Amino acid sequence: MMKLGVCYYPEHWPEDTWEKDAAHMRELGLSVVRVGEFAWSRLEPSRGNFQFDWLHRALDVLHAHKLQVVLGTPTATPPKWLIDEHPSILAVDEHGQTRGFGSRRHYCFSSKIYREECSRIVTRIASEFGSHPSLIAWQTDNEYGCHSTIASYSEDATHQFRHWCRQRYDNIDALNTAWGNVFWSMEYRSFDEVDLPCGAVTELNPAHRLAFWRFSSDQVASFNRLQTDILRQYSPGCDLLHNYMGNFTEFDHYTTAADLDIATWDNYPLGFLDRDGTDLQDQQKWFRTGHPDSSTFHHDLYRGVGRGRMWIIEQQPGPVNWAPHNPAPLDGMVRLWGLEALAHHAEVMSWFRWRQLPYAQEQMHTGLLRADSSEDTAADEIRQLVKDMEVIQQHIPTNVQRESSVAIVFDYSGDHMCRIQPQGNNFEPLQWVLAVYGAIRQCGVNVDIVSTQADLNAYQFVVLANSVSISQSLINSLHKTDATVLIGPRSGSKSEEFSIPDALPPGPLQQLIPLRVVRTESLPDFAELQTGTRSLSAHRWREQIESDITPQSTFDDGWGFSYAHGRFHYLNCCLKPDSLKTYIKDKLITSGIGVMNCDDGLRVSHYGPLTFAFNYGPETATLPDDKKYIIGSASISAGNAAVFLNDSRPS
Repeated sequence: MMKLGVCYYPEHWPEDTWEKDAAHMRELGLSVVRVGEFAWSRLEPSRGNFQFDWLHRALDVLHAHKLQVVLGTPTATPPKWLIDEHPSILAVDEHGQTRGFGSRRHYCFSSKIYREECSRIVTRIASEFGSHPSLIAWQTDNEYGCHSTIASYSEDATHQFRHWCRQRYDNIDALNTAWGNVFWSMEYRSFDEVDLPCGAVTELNPAHRLAFWRFSSDQVASFNRLQTDILRQYSPGCDLLHNYMGNFTEFDHYTTAADLDIATWDNYPLGFLDRDGTDLQDQQKWFRTGHPDSSTFHHDLYRGVGRGRMWIIEQQPGPVNWAPHNPAPLDGMVRLWGLEALAHHAEVMSWFRWRQLPYAQEQMHTGLLRADSSEDTAADEIRQLVKDMEVIQQHIPTNVQRESSVAIVFDYSGDHMCRIQPQGNNFEPLQWVLAVYGAIRQCGVNVDIVSTQADLNAYQFVVLANSVSISQSLINSLHKTDATVLIGPRSGSKSEEFSIPDALPPGPLQQLIPLRVVRTESLPDFAELQTGTRSLSAHRWREQIESDITPQSTFDDGWGFSYAHGRFHYLNCCLKPDSLKTYIKDKLITSGIGVMNCDDGLRVSHYGPLTFAFNYGPETATLPDDKKYIIGSASISAGNAAVFLNDSRPS
């Protein structure tokens, strides 16, 4: 059963409050506490002056109240004295401006000096606290890439990128060929001439940009590995994790996760919607609940990143401080988000933060307690969540496994390729994947989100939604599975080095379905295209196909729509939401998967013998009244949830 936790910063509060805080946490039903990830200046106020006693006392207090601890390495916030000693640690933006001290994440992943300093502080902390009895896990750093800090354009990054290019391409002629540098006289004579992709007059070479993204992603992975190697040495048996973010694809999470045990992420549904939402109607409809598919999409994504293990280490408890607008959640949403995380097999849900801070940058960010230590709104919803979990636990077998018959293959490099060359400023690649995911979820079906290397044999329906470059290993996996395979637009449209395949898109996927894309068009939002016989609407992106396969329908202007060859289907456009749901539902039924309609804000998740139903609103939702409800009833108001026992259900 999922554990509940909170993020706590003992260094922010008088020591005589720690005991009361720990007792209050236990009374609320919490059992996991994350500490320490921003505390470098208190742990080492000057070089070599280590002050560990206060943290020992804090951990002892938490342990005395039977609270388990996740201890963060403090490398996201190098202290001022270290920056003054080594200003080259700081990252540089694409305009050549140093990203200075005064907030957080002010370092360059490529800095050799900073890596040495991180190795030093992590070794000292791990050797000091690695065997503390409260400790169950370590968090490396904090939110890699937050505030656009993956890419740095420093001298260190330039040097390391040139080395990376030497390793990848062996000789400069191979690099020039791979990148197509004969175009616009961009050819280099040696690796020492290779610059970082910034500051050019107009559009930069997409292959160059992709290589720099891959390099930057590899730098994150090696930086993380530096820490995990130390933590495993000094704290064997503790889980290692990192907290990823929502709507964030600026590095390949699968690569970094290879050295970790658990994928955790930070879930702020209202903040994400207001900051990242592209549809004004969605923002208006869901501004107090978050988008009904956003949280679960990330639960399923990060469960795949974590090879089956997923936590939410930061969960929104009320208004945040960093979005364009910061509304309060609808009453009931804190509880709903908790039940939803449980239904998607989260091992831990931890709220950020324990007490609202009365000073500094995050003073407007809600906690479980207000700044005066009185309980905020979320506390009572957490108490109800604890009671709900006690009921649910009576019906869940030990070690129940996730059951999904549908998989979406998620490719971080494919996402970035579409960002580098979108061919239309209204094509947002992650939003397209989320739309596909949402269409499946609206059919009442569980979804796994998996890497391009995943075993696909267990699934009945597999979707490629952002696989722009296709490896032969993925082709082989798709061959081996018996699943119905839906290949989405832009799949296989580029080679690994960002060029059009010799045989035209979808490139290697022609081994599975004999067609080729001979023209593409990106469409303004006012342009809506109708298919002739199916009455489906496409927008934003469409492809013209040449094939001996008869299309399943045609557009009004004669272009073919949707192609099938055995169990392989090719969707050659972006469908509007209602049309996409209709199209996906048909494919699920064809795959032998039972479906149910989850209109508007209703979503369901299946967990062993239970079905969870969540109503994001705006209206009351009605479920069948012939079910045995263990929580709630067949009528679910907005912001509420129900749980019933299965008799028969979709796969």
